[in-house]
Formats: sequence, C-alpha cells, structure tokens
Amino acid sequence: MAAHFNSGGGRNGARRGYKPMSDINVTPMVDVMLVLLVVFMVAAPLLTVGVPVDLPKTQAASINDRVEPLTITVDSAGRVFLQETEAAMDQLVPRLQAITRNKPDTTIFVRGDRGIAYGRIMEVMGLVAAAGFTKVSLIAELPGGSPRPLPPRPPGAQR
Repeated sequence: MAAHFNSGGGRNGARRGYKPMSDINVTPMVDVMLVLLVVFMVAAPLLTVGVPVDLPKTQAASINDRVEPLTITVDSAGRVFLQETEAAMDQLVPRLQAITRNKPDTTIFVRGDRGIAYGRIMEVMGLVAAAGFTKVSLIAELPGGSPRPLPPRPPGAQR
C-alpha cells in the first residue's frame, strides 16, 4: 500500500525542474564600461593641461609627428617652463640634456605668450640651439584656435 506522490520534495523531484543556465549576464559589465567611458570622457580634457599662454596665430602648415616632443614655454611674465615645471635659464640646458640623454636630434617645441617680448623667446631658442639641439620649433595657434607647431627650420637656415 505504498503511494507515491510527486511533491518535488525528494531527490528526483528537485532534479527534474533544474536546468543549467548557459547564458552570461553582461548587464553588469556593460554598466561598468559605460561608467568608465563617462569618467574617461570627463578626465581626458583635463590631461592636456599645461602652462597657460596666449599663442600667436599663423597660416603655416602643421607637422604630423607621432613622437611626444619636449616643450619649453615662456609665459607672459617671462618665466621659462620645461614641460610644466619652472626652470631657471642657467638650469635649462643641463635639464634638457639629462632628459634627452644628450640626443641632439630630439624634437623641442618652444611656446611663447603673444604678449612676451620676441627677444626673450629668441634668447631661449638660442640657448637651446647653442646646446646642440637641431630640431627646435616654435608653436603657434591656428586662426580656429588649436595650437600646432611650425615646421622646424633646417640647420643653418634663418627664419
């Protein structure tokens, strides 16, 4: 007189309704990626911060160089910056030589504020050229507003 009721409480009853899920839930991954995208979109413009200068405008052709050059900036007060660190004129050449490991073919961009005297910018360029660096260029701003370098002058040529 044994009766068997299928109540699902036994060992076999639990196995009948169980199916393994073979789908991967990508919703959490998509959420994280969207948050990262927003963070990087907000942070990217902040990474291009440098010394603020008012660059002159020019119509010269731009240079498409993939190597990150060194930048020397002369601000409106006449202070000289190597990359984003202020440097005294007597320390500029030794620091450049240490950074470039005495490679005179390193590309160096000189940025000068529009309001600064031209002689101060030429003093910096002359100091860098006298140290043996041959690829020294001025950076100017396009009339549309984006900064770009002027083409480097060949050795011995005057600009």
